[in-house]
Amino acid sequence: MTLAELIGKGADRVEEHAAFGARTTYRVGGTARALVTLSSERDLDVLGPLIFDSGLPVVALGNGSNLLVADGEHEVIVIHLTGEFAHLQWSRNDGAVSVEAGAGLDLPVAARRLASEGIVGFEWAVGVPGTFGGAVAMNAGGHGSDMAASVTSVRTFSLTGPREWSAEELHFAYRTSAIRVGELVTRVQLGLGYGDAAGAQAQIKEIVRWRRAHQPGGANAGSVFRNPEGDHAGRLIEEAGCKGLRVGSAMVSDKHANFIIADEGGSANDVYELLVTVRDRVLGATGILLVTEHRFVGFEGQP
Repeated sequence: MTLAELIGKGADRVEEHAAFGARTTYRVGGTARALVTLSSERDLDVLGPLIFDSGLPVVALGNGSNLLVADGEHEVIVIHLTGEFAHLQWSRNDGAVSVEAGAGLDLPVAARRLASEGIVGFEWAVGVPGTFGGAVAMNAGGHGSDMAASVTSVRTFSLTGPREWSAEELHFAYRTSAIRVGELVTRVQLGLGYGDAAGAQAQIKEIVRWRRAHQPGGANAGSVFRNPEGDHAGRLIEEAGCKGLRVGSAMVSDKHANFIIADEGGSANDVYELLVTVRDRVLGATGILLVTEHRFVGFEGQP
């Protein structure tokens, strides 16, 4: 299969030379050779094989949090899931609740809807500005929980076709899973429970209040580095004198040192250079090598 065949078959579902970095939460970075928007299982059945047979690397794009795209154009196909892939449904099963979510659904949307129905155990996700697909791939988490705590199975699509993953096969660990680049998450199954809707909604309200008080606004992608065992990356970055540090159009937040803010109209390469500078300064000052939570497109020698 060739890219030309995908473009011809995909019609208005395929955009060439499409904005890519601008669709991330940093809102900086370059373009992709093609962006394919899939809104139904039929779209996936028709275009999926063409996408994965094109010979170009495939990158899934949800809300673009935790993703940094280098400046310039990149020979990749970006897949964005919407429509039917943003569904949420649930059923009772012997007192427990089985929840099915499309990979394109926002975690905060799901957390609020489930809490309002008295379905508990997913309130923490209101503070994660991503979609289910990316959240599973990187085992997103916060406020004492993560995806591993409730995921029971995942469906993906790749070069070899669809696949069902059990929770055990996903090999969840801190901010990682067995799902790799080129494996498109399409559906996620959760095991949750019933509880007090008012209590769940109050917990969501408190999480939102805490994040607004402690985390910066602006164009950022959330926490840049994973917390080392027994410590906090933000504390180490501040100890190394990097709080407020700037490289060109990118700055370490002076509100929370584990966030990098990109200026409007800035450069993704500045963000990357600042990230590497911070990592190296922390290593020199503390002997601890910070590991980034971000994923990268178009950078050589990725940290």
